[in-house]
Amino acid sequence: MPRQPSPEQIIVGHRAALALVRSRVVNYAKTAWIAQGSYRDADIDRLVSLIVPRVQAGQVQTANLTSSYIATLATVRRGKLIKPQPINRLAVTGGRGTPAEDVYRRPAIEMYNALSGGAVFQVAKEMGLNRLTSLVATDMQMSQVRQADASYQSIGAKKYERILGDGGKDGNCALCIIASTQQYWVGDLSPIHPGCSCSTDEISAENPWDVDAKAQLLEETHARVEQATGREADRSGRDAGLNDKFKDYTKIQIRNHGEMGPVLTLKGQHFTGPSQLTKAAPIERLSMVEAQLKSYEDVLAKGGGTDWMREQIPRLTAERDGLTAA
Repeated sequence: MPRQPSPEQIIVGHRAALALVRSRVVNYAKTAWIAQGSYRDADIDRLVSLIVPRVQAGQVQTANLTSSYIATLATVRRGKLIKPQPINRLAVTGGRGTPAEDVYRRPAIEMYNALSGGAVFQVAKEMGLNRLTSLVATDMQMSQVRQADASYQSIGAKKYERILGDGGKDGNCALCIIASTQQYWVGDLSPIHPGCSCSTDEISAENPWDVDAKAQLLEETHARVEQATGREADRSGRDAGLNDKFKDYTKIQIRNHGEMGPVLTLKGQHFTGPSQLTKAAPIERLSMVEAQLKSYEDVLAKGGGTDWMREQIPRLTAERDGLTAA
């Protein structure tokens, strides 16, 4: 009889599997973009038709890996068989609430805007590529986060922790390192940011929260600040300094992005939110809100979705009604 893997082996294996899926989909999208001979509307239509199915297949594979991972860990720790939670394809591929075909036109828009602003073609093309890479990687992460929440709810988990991605504490940004020292309630989506590769693990009697280890991680972070900046780190938590000595991780915030859900940011960092979109283009915003609302309602009607999605329904309904009245 084969020996059962340890929880640590399961975590490492899951992280490697997710990284492989992510890299394959990202590389496919990058190759497709770079290989384009021209970037007119018809060319972008063809490009989107190639990329979207691959991204969605990667999202489904990521969700399946995550469901199996959580069930396997629970089986090992609890000593009884826990079956993987079946995935809801619409929930893991439609988390943005915006049609994927619209989302994956954004790299071209980024390139067109750069060209209209005077950028040379190669620079504009690279800007579009960077936007595309970020979109694909974020969609992979969003599918993992949403499936993790559904799987944790299915096994009766109450809390979870953030597991640092590739490279651990030596290969992650300050946002993720600090966020990994916190506990989270199941039902609250794990906050992400573009390029994030973190995963999660259930906090339970079999896997208790290690207060000392988290405190040590914070202390090590301070030590790295001292080494990087050449001055004593502020123990109140100011000036994370790991990648940018002017960053202040006492100002780390979790904000709800209109598409991505909970996002890790620093105070002072902004993204285009619903209010800006409404002012700039009310008709387009109404269409987006209606599509997002319908997407969430469809997912929830089929028994899928998350508590975060349920919380968005009243907000989106009120915004839709306000836009309609206007």
